[in-house]
Amino acid sequence: MLRLFITVISCFVLLAGCQSLPVEEPPASAPQDDSAELSDEQPQLFAAPGPEAPAAPAEDLWQRMAAQLSWQELDNEQVSRARERFLGQRDYLSVVSNRANYYLYHIVEEVERRELPMELALLPLVESTLNPFASSPSHAAGLWQIMPATGRHLGLEQDWWYDGRRDLRDSTRVALDYLEHLHAEFDGDWLLALAAYNSGKGRVGRAMKNNARNGLPTDYWSLRLPRETRHYVPRLIALAQIVAAPQRYGVSIPSVPNRPSFAIVNTGGQLEIVRAAELAGIDIGTLRAFNPGQLRWATSPDMPPELLLPVDSVARFEQGLATLDPDERVQWQFYRIERGDTLGHIARRFDTEIGLLREVNGIRGSRIRAGDTMMIPRGGAWESSLAFAREEPTKARRGYRVRRGDSLYRIAGRFNVSINDIIAWNSLDPDAYLQPGQQLTLYVSGG
Repeated sequence: MLRLFITVISCFVLLAGCQSLPVEEPPASAPQDDSAELSDEQPQLFAAPGPEAPAAPAEDLWQRMAAQLSWQELDNEQVSRARERFLGQRDYLSVVSNRANYYLYHIVEEVERRELPMELALLPLVESTLNPFASSPSHAAGLWQIMPATGRHLGLEQDWWYDGRRDLRDSTRVALDYLEHLHAEFDGDWLLALAAYNSGKGRVGRAMKNNARNGLPTDYWSLRLPRETRHYVPRLIALAQIVAAPQRYGVSIPSVPNRPSFAIVNTGGQLEIVRAAELAGIDIGTLRAFNPGQLRWATSPDMPPELLLPVDSVARFEQGLATLDPDERVQWQFYRIERGDTLGHIARRFDTEIGLLREVNGIRGSRIRAGDTMMIPRGGAWESSLAFAREEPTKARRGYRVRRGDSLYRIAGRFNVSINDIIAWNSLDPDAYLQPGQQLTLYVSGG
């Protein structure tokens, strides 16, 4: 009996000891599979979750962007003031959304493709209010407001026919290239890269060195920079905040479709802008809006034979192009200027007009130089689009300074020309308001 009693007591002690041992947890990174403890006979009460279905793409482009914005938590007094200024501009979001229908999808696609911060897609809104026809007093131009020298340095074509700074695809490509370069130059700091984009990397670099010499921080917020640059980055951050959470600020952003707005078509050679619009079944203002880099009556002879067209007009354009008579295309003959030549002599020799030679060759006055090559327009296309050069009395070029209260309609009526002509002659944005003091070029009868 004593032996049995001792055995029972020992079992109780062992059981008590087992209950006091710590339970070993699996490593944090180890997957815990509860189903492994179930025997083959036990029913599994909860089905294992399958792979998550991919989220449906946003129908609105702003929503697509909002989901990828990440800088909106950067907030301070400067950002707050910039945000209030945006919110105080009643029509701002409507204006940029209207333009966004043309340009923003392509910009967002490029930013995503390069895996860059989505905030960069908002930069053209800060730079130009998303207007490719915008020009600054310092001659920066286009959506990304690229200076002429910067554009040339980045390889953008800029001539009498074409300005790559205004072209959607070319300007977006080089602007993002440049921003990536600046990002690397400033050790991965996007705020410094943006400041350098606005005011030049030399100026930002000097401001950083000056702060370092004085034992001061060298981040963007601590630098002494030009006034415009001090406001530049806060404006971008403020705009990102509004786009990321419009309801938070009591605003509604007009929807922009999250789909391509244009297709690239091959023109098969140089083509009049007016003719291209007719073939596509769209107005010339729409064609200009999609192709703001094309500056003249016809597409550039030196660039790829391409135009951007609204997606739903491509089929009609291609059908019309297939039946286009060769004489309806812009045709050229190249002439090497000889010693003793004058514009009048060359015009008579090729049965054309002096004014037309000036226009297509970008000649001011009458001075030409032996050895240079001149483009001579041939065929019927130029005769239809530049009929002003052959009309009697001959139409003369004149400048006109826009006055307060002027509109395209009023100016066209005053000088008996068409609105489309004024737009084509001056590479205007048809949706933009004329500004008092703006200089226009007109071709009018009787001088």
